[in-house]
Amino acid sequence: MIKQKKLIGIFFFIFLISGCSNSVTDSLTFKSDFKHIVTRTWIGPEYWANPIQDWQVSNDRIECLVSNENRNVHLLTRQLDLKTGELEMSVELGFFNKTESETNKNWAGFSIGSRGKFNDFRDNAINGKGINIGVSTNGSLFIGKPSLNNRNLKVLNLLSRGILLKVNATPNGDYYSINFSIHNIETGNVLASISKDKISKEELVGDFVLVSNFMSLRKGEINTNKSVWFKNLKISGTKVSHHNDRTFGPIMFSQYTLSRNTLKLTAQLAPIDNPKKEVSLQIKENEKWKTIANSKIDVNARTAEFKISNWDDTLEFPYRLIYNLDIAGKENKDYFWEGTIRKNPKEKEDLIVAGFTGNNDLGFPNTDIVNQVKFQNPDVLFFSGDQIYEEVGGYYIQREPFDIATLDYLRKWYMYGWAYRDLLKDRPTVCLVDDHDVYMGNVWGESGKATIEEGTRKEIQDSGGFRMSPKWINMVQRTQTSHLPTPFDATPVQRNIGVYYTQMNYGGISFAILEDRKFKSAPKPLLPEAKIDNGWPQNKAFNMKDADVKEAKLLGKRQLDFLETWANDWSYGSEMKSVLSQTIFANVATLPKEAMNDAIVPTLRILNKGDYPKNDFQVTDMDSNGWPQTGRNNALKAIRKGYAFHFAGDQHLGTAIQYGVDNYKDAGYAFCVPSISNYWPRRWYPIIGGKNRLENSPKYTGDFKDGFGNKMTVLAVSNPLFTNKQPSQLYDRAAGYGIVRFHKNKRTIKMECWPRGANPENGDVEQYDGWPITIKQTDNFAKHSKLFLPKIKVEGLTNPVIQIIEQATNTIVSTIRIKGNEYQPKVLKQGAYIIKVSEPDNNLLKEIKDIKSSFDANIELQFVFN
Repeated sequence: MIKQKKLIGIFFFIFLISGCSNSVTDSLTFKSDFKHIVTRTWIGPEYWANPIQDWQVSNDRIECLVSNENRNVHLLTRQLDLKTGELEMSVELGFFNKTESETNKNWAGFSIGSRGKFNDFRDNAINGKGINIGVSTNGSLFIGKPSLNNRNLKVLNLLSRGILLKVNATPNGDYYSINFSIHNIETGNVLASISKDKISKEELVGDFVLVSNFMSLRKGEINTNKSVWFKNLKISGTKVSHHNDRTFGPIMFSQYTLSRNTLKLTAQLAPIDNPKKEVSLQIKENEKWKTIANSKIDVNARTAEFKISNWDDTLEFPYRLIYNLDIAGKENKDYFWEGTIRKNPKEKEDLIVAGFTGNNDLGFPNTDIVNQVKFQNPDVLFFSGDQIYEEVGGYYIQREPFDIATLDYLRKWYMYGWAYRDLLKDRPTVCLVDDHDVYMGNVWGESGKATIEEGTRKEIQDSGGFRMSPKWINMVQRTQTSHLPTPFDATPVQRNIGVYYTQMNYGGISFAILEDRKFKSAPKPLLPEAKIDNGWPQNKAFNMKDADVKEAKLLGKRQLDFLETWANDWSYGSEMKSVLSQTIFANVATLPKEAMNDAIVPTLRILNKGDYPKNDFQVTDMDSNGWPQTGRNNALKAIRKGYAFHFAGDQHLGTAIQYGVDNYKDAGYAFCVPSISNYWPRRWYPIIGGKNRLENSPKYTGDFKDGFGNKMTVLAVSNPLFTNKQPSQLYDRAAGYGIVRFHKNKRTIKMECWPRGANPENGDVEQYDGWPITIKQTDNFAKHSKLFLPKIKVEGLTNPVIQIIEQATNTIVSTIRIKGNEYQPKVLKQGAYIIKVSEPDNNLLKEIKDIKSSFDANIELQFVFN
């Protein structure tokens, strides 16, 4: 009896293990399912489509909407690993388009082991290449490359109705064998099969991809005939690894700002094409999730925007965004994206801002930079522009029709979020729109006017204005800037194009957020004698001093008025000020003397450290904010009134300078960060060295005039140099990012310039030569002036605001919140002044008039608040 019970127990155990084994096998098998999903662009969170606008879910399957080269869909949650094992995969495939090509390169099927360069699944999804396995439109099978022969009528006759593709990979010694067969879907009968041996283990590592490949009749032309459909994809086997955490969407990422007790947050959605559903914003209080707002999804930008007033910025709040997605079988599922709204770091000694520009995809997904920045843990992220380029992700761009152009942009924008979303979700982000973001190499916005419609790309850009439609421009701005604080003046420019210039108060720093390009004049219509081509004068005899015509605008009156107001506003406990804009107000670049434009920049020889070119001269690129000169100087005069530091990007070249308006060093400092990845490695090697440069400093530092005659003092430049790192395109072109540390107690500003691949744990030695650079807040105004007003001593207020007004004109000269109770103002010219001392947050103010400037720094003036 006991033996019988033991046998029964053994049999039961075997049965249980067998049942578990089957259950585990079933759960590890990937099976696609699109039953009853209403037609939509986005395939689902487990997939990445290239490009997104060429695919859709419809009729319970994935359909490719075009007949062009290399349209593909990557599976994100399964991958082939290097481990030894077996693979089984299958899919049903049907052809809408059976057009045969002379080279037999019209085909569909799989790519397996698809990999990029950086050992990252996101890179695989964008840049991966693997082993192609498919069937051509003549019915022939292939592994590797399509065959020119082997026409198969059995297969050919079923292409429209649908066929079943099966792939098996099995280890064979140190190699693998692949068997590929095609079956009749209805009967299961084998129609054809081929095999290939001696496949190395390394070739079978990477993504699973569905591919539609049809040769275009003309390069760049989109063939809008549907090509193929896929259904019932199945993948299993011991060589397959599972990565369910790699899904992307339907909430792709989020960006937020926190300013003046107002939270603004934007959730970026995939093109789920269901405008009726909303996104919910929840915060976690007392370990429970609480819904605080719901938002509709913008049908073009696919954004859900939230504005929460009276936000308690003294506390940190975990948050999550929720979207209920329609899934297979007429069911739905909640998807979440979580982050943290940090408390306002008012009490923190250093406010750290990380700055980025030029987000090309050469190093996508930029894991090295993200990891570096995570270690440095900035309080604020600043993306100054060119978050995308036209070439990002391949396939260039589609400008029309509107719905396709929108999806084309969104795919590139999603890549930005895919790379940085782990940084974005947990800290405020300022994001500005620049020229490439709106599909232009250069843009002179002309207050929103339209460019000419016909001509070359350069002719269109040179005409001034925006090329894409206002509806499309507003869509782009909504994705990138709708989370910024409310605009200073939200009145649209021409053609109802929106604006976003504004201010943000965070962590004791008051930021002015500018739009460099929107109001700027186009040089070509104003300067016919210069013969402008893409912003570059082609008439060598033209004097650049004559380029500063009265009609030319840089920021426009609206933004100058904003800067004047902002520079004098020290409310909400503002302790220091910084301007954030697309680019700096100088042209820090040189080229060989014979160059007529910067088209040669990518071909210039990268130098070894210590080398110096013999014939480089300052250039006159009117896309830089060195032009127009008067507009540039007016902007700098307004900025210096608030002792503000300028943080920017765009120029590709890491640069630290001090501005001069009438004299060297009479205005503020600026830091242009290097590009994240740099296809356009500008350099600064003026043939005549800078004056008044520090001892042992490089020849390219010191006092200079740029090509437009603007005064500037160059402190440091990250010129491209050989590094012996690979890939050289990424590391030899001076790529990287910047960090600025605002030390509120010391009232200093520290600029740091970091290369890609640096290790911040090793300290400042890892930075580019010349950095870090530390300046005083007060250095941003009249640093070397010898004209003083009396030393002000204040009783009854701590850290008051001191404002200086020129009495004769009633013009504000400067405003600053001091540290402590004593301060000696400087001025730029002799005369009588009004001094105001205040605490704007408490409506306390006192003023004294008829205070004369003097060269004597020993006079004192007292303000007493009871």
